[in-house]
Amino acid sequence: MSDSVPQMQISGLGRYVPLVAVLIGAGVGYYFFRDYLSFQALADNREALIAFRDANYLLTVGIFVVAYALIVAFSLPGATIATLTGGFLFATFPGALYNITGATIGATAIFLAAQTSFGARIGARLEGSEGITKRFKDAIDENQWSALFLLRLVPAVPFFVANVLPALFEVPLRRYMITTFLGIMPGAVVYTSVGAGLGDVFARGETPNLGIIFEPHVLLPILGLCALAALPVALKAIRGKKGV
Repeated sequence: MSDSVPQMQISGLGRYVPLVAVLIGAGVGYYFFRDYLSFQALADNREALIAFRDANYLLTVGIFVVAYALIVAFSLPGATIATLTGGFLFATFPGALYNITGATIGATAIFLAAQTSFGARIGARLEGSEGITKRFKDAIDENQWSALFLLRLVPAVPFFVANVLPALFEVPLRRYMITTFLGIMPGAVVYTSVGAGLGDVFARGETPNLGIIFEPHVLLPILGLCALAALPVALKAIRGKKGV
């Protein structure tokens, strides 16, 4: 791959330190903060959050982005609530930008942890394999941009899976970060816009519609982007058959 970056090699048990740190952080974070990463917690503290934002806007942005990155990096439950909070505090824009930035930083952290701990070794084994496994690895390598965008765009793919799976296929860090930032943008904008309207939801004593991304007027455009991302793969497959 022409734009690949050197993989950091760590020998012995040291390679597992990042993964262990993520697992410990996930356990500690879940135990201490699970009650704070909920819609009810947001509803109960909304006035205090708004007051703090109004008095310390830049500090609030910094704290929010770091908190979002930690939630994603440690795979804590509450990423959706964090996205809603971004919209609630900062509106659809720049709230979506803050959400995407935090999510990309967190996703990159867990990608690097997985790559350092076991991704590079598994990738090397896949590269040296034969048969259908090697063909599958080669197909991913030849269409990495499309595959990465599809991982991010398809709503059914869990965010954690999309963070870790690329580490197994020796995806270059720069390519991973670009496709993550751009690929999560549609879903992030949708949920951020839901968060931007939480003031009215709170006033009515209701809960937001988190299934909005599966409604036709939202899902169909995202599926269209998925088809666009898959188009290079389909064209290459067609050309390959014609050349046989």
